[in-house]
Amino acid sequence: MGRVTPKSRAVFWPLQLLVVASLLGPALFFAYTAWDDYRRIRQHADERIERALDVVQEHSLKAFQTIERTIAETNEVLRDLTPEQIRAEEARLQSRLRRTQDVLPQIESIWVFDKAGRPLVSSTVLPVPRDLDNSDRDYFKAQAEQDSGTYIGKTITSRIGDIRFFVVSQRRAGADGTFDGVVAISVRPEHFRDFYGRIARGIADSFGMIRADGEFLARYPSRGNEPMRLNARSGFARSIEQDPLSGRFLAVSQIDGIERRIGYRKVPGYPVYVQVGVETAAVWRELWSQMSWLLAFGIPATLGLFAISLLALQRTRSFQAEVERREMAEAALKQAQRLEAVGHLTGGVAHDFNNLLMVVKGNVDRLRRYAMEERQKRSLDAIETAAGRGASLVRQLLSFSRQQTHEPEVVDLSGYLLDLQDMLRSSLRGDIAIEMRVPPGLWNTKVDLSELELAILNIAVNARDAMPDGGRLLIEAWNLNLRDPDVLGLQGEFVALSLTDTGSGIPEDVLPHVFEPFYTTKAVGKGTGLGLSQVYGFAKQSGGTATALAEAGRGTTITLYLPRTTEVATGALPQVAEPPVRNAHGHILLVEDNGDIAEVTRASLEEIGFQVTHAADARAALAVLRSGIRVDLVFSDIVMPGDLNGADLARIVRSEQPSLPVLLATGYSNVAQAAMDDGFTILRKPYDSAELSACIHRAIGIVPLKASA
Repeated sequence: MGRVTPKSRAVFWPLQLLVVASLLGPALFFAYTAWDDYRRIRQHADERIERALDVVQEHSLKAFQTIERTIAETNEVLRDLTPEQIRAEEARLQSRLRRTQDVLPQIESIWVFDKAGRPLVSSTVLPVPRDLDNSDRDYFKAQAEQDSGTYIGKTITSRIGDIRFFVVSQRRAGADGTFDGVVAISVRPEHFRDFYGRIARGIADSFGMIRADGEFLARYPSRGNEPMRLNARSGFARSIEQDPLSGRFLAVSQIDGIERRIGYRKVPGYPVYVQVGVETAAVWRELWSQMSWLLAFGIPATLGLFAISLLALQRTRSFQAEVERREMAEAALKQAQRLEAVGHLTGGVAHDFNNLLMVVKGNVDRLRRYAMEERQKRSLDAIETAAGRGASLVRQLLSFSRQQTHEPEVVDLSGYLLDLQDMLRSSLRGDIAIEMRVPPGLWNTKVDLSELELAILNIAVNARDAMPDGGRLLIEAWNLNLRDPDVLGLQGEFVALSLTDTGSGIPEDVLPHVFEPFYTTKAVGKGTGLGLSQVYGFAKQSGGTATALAEAGRGTTITLYLPRTTEVATGALPQVAEPPVRNAHGHILLVEDNGDIAEVTRASLEEIGFQVTHAADARAALAVLRSGIRVDLVFSDIVMPGDLNGADLARIVRSEQPSLPVLLATGYSNVAQAAMDDGFTILRKPYDSAELSACIHRAIGIVPLKASA
């Protein structure tokens, strides 16, 4: 798309807002819905944890209370019995303890130990092994050292068999209240695990009963018979430091590596906690389950809305780009038509002006041959200088109007631009840096080399004037393939040559007029306004165009688009200065309709040494030639009245007398270029006697003829 204008911005911003809203709106809705559902699911998970904790805490409390009552009942049965009496009645006591054990599924066995840690009676073994010593067990040492009340020991393995259990113990006291042994009840962890498994049913996925030191007494799901213990810096340990009764925390389990949200409570009256945990992944799965139906509908709808909004924006952009492209093309066409009209006008003015200059310069040359005072010579110098400046202005006008004769040659810009740097440095100030960017593989172009040099100089001088405090002139060239003829009015392969300065730039209202002749923003005497018009005319006559991009205060870029040629560049031939011809001999047929110019030219030719016959038009000239008079050169103006112009006359002469040289002169003619292309020598007006002499000398001395200055 082209440049963004306030008009296009006003068209695009509602559609751009719609495109953003078509994605952002649903995204915000989905994000809020997901956050709200997650908060609600997490709240429900916490509620389920609390309900499960109610159940397992009540179950654990009743289990331990039942065990305590069993210990109390055992102590009552053994009251006042000495160790010897207990051993004596072991069978009866074993039967009694067995009946108690059988009605309590959580109890694995009931044991009574003496104060040395040796068994006295057991509910499961008869007789008990007399040499068994359990004084090293934690549950025994805790009671032997002090009255620990109801002590819940670690999970251990039995020394008879291979059974895992934990022990709940109380001290036995003698008649005098001293330590007399321990009543220990082995509790099966499977009883609690089975209960946890029955109540899980998807409500929560982990249960546990754990001591305050991190030792698991029972856990669901289980890892088998391996002991399970948390370290001192576990999430559970840190949480009970903050709240020793109940709480919740998020942690990755040290047992199975699963992240869970865990709730815990202390079993009242016992140094044991119960835990219930829910996998965080389960929370996310439930969230995804609830969101999936919304996403299944919402994502296609959102993408559809976004696609429609984007399509509307793209179509609007395309339409706006087409409108802007048409407006630019119409503006460019109007500008080209205006410049074309101005070009025709300036071409006509240049023709008449050249004739006037021709008379002035010719008479100046004649006057210089007479003796005169120094003051008169200075006056002639001033007249000649003014005539020279007028000729330069006319040349620029003709270049703009594309009526200048064009002598194209193949140019390798890569080498040409590098060689041009020294000439540019001499034309610019020392405080202006020249930077050249010419890529390898640059295409050749075919242009009038002198006009190209003049165009680059005109641009460089304008850049110099725009950088009074110094700056940088960047010269770039690159290959370009133009595909859209509506952009620049060109299509095909071109070489782009741009000159960019860092000067004061061009105001926006002035930019459309920079290529018009006599349009200038410089002070009086600082410029004619024909520099860039010559650049434009040269580019158009070469088959390309020129553009100007600028911003006030930020520099200017002038770009020439020159057509590519596949011809091979040849080295430029050195120009050898020719000495003026004096005392020449021969007969010249002068064809000129303007009497003043004819008189001046006749005098110059006769002073050189030629015999001159004058004809006022082409028909009269043909009559002279066909009369049999010997003529060495036909010197004719191109623009003449009648049905034949000078170029027509030259073609007739070539067909009738191929060996007779023809020299054509013009200051302006739309057929001059065609005559030059046909191989005729063109002498540009205004010319002086030295130029006329040199050109006639080359024309007579070189056959076939070649175009010259």
